[in-house]
Amino acid sequence: MSKKTGSQGKGRSKPRQKGDPQVQADPSTESVGSQERTGRPPKYKSEFAAQAQKLCLLGATDKDLAEFFEVTDRTINRWRIQHKDFCRSLKLAKDEADARVERSLYHKATGYTFDSEKVFQYEGQVVRAKTQEHVPPDTTAMIFWLKNRQPQLWRDRIEHTGKDGDPLPIPVIQIMPPSGDKNA
Repeated sequence: MSKKTGSQGKGRSKPRQKGDPQVQADPSTESVGSQERTGRPPKYKSEFAAQAQKLCLLGATDKDLAEFFEVTDRTINRWRIQHKDFCRSLKLAKDEADARVERSLYHKATGYTFDSEKVFQYEGQVVRAKTQEHVPPDTTAMIFWLKNRQPQLWRDRIEHTGKDGDPLPIPVIQIMPPSGDKNA
């Protein structure tokens, strides 16, 4: 959860109202020509890269990261731009998590077998039996996989075109009244 200050809830200060006293800068605290930062000190720490990587491997989104680090989504994006190690950690971990999901979808689409253990009770005793279970291919997973991997062949909408990609000609059919019709 992010900490919010001010009446607008985004960390901005309250707008000045008519009659509010103006705050003058104290000249004794100003440093002439220095590169001192104004505002809050940066919250980023180098250990955030490793923490973010672990969270992304578990499927965390940028919004989840923002909640974990108690910052906004914009801050996560800023850290990604300003800190190469943070950006690299997010990219590698998200790519690995996506690859794991892709493998799972592939196995769901093609079917798979796995080792399992059944537990029974026989004559008052617990009996464990090692088994192999088979998960058959899933049609929905197949369709999803093919539509995304080969959209030109598997999309729902098929575009019909004429020669060289031109639109198909629309035949014009004239309906003529019968030859003996007096109203024609």
